[in-house]
Amino acid sequence: MARNELRPIIKLRSTAGTGYTYVTRKNRRNDPDRMTLSKYDPVAGRHVDFREER
Repeated sequence: MARNELRPIIKLRSTAGTGYTYVTRKNRRNDPDRMTLSKYDPVAGRHVDFREER
């Protein structure tokens, strides 16, 4: 099965301002809005919110 745009690759950028990013996939049908996840930022040394960038 070919990869399509139903599950695009997105970048999650740290809201702490460190510039650290995670790369993941999301399902557009289930999450049409921008995704926000709490993940570990190794530059800040703590868990912060990571927001989807476009």
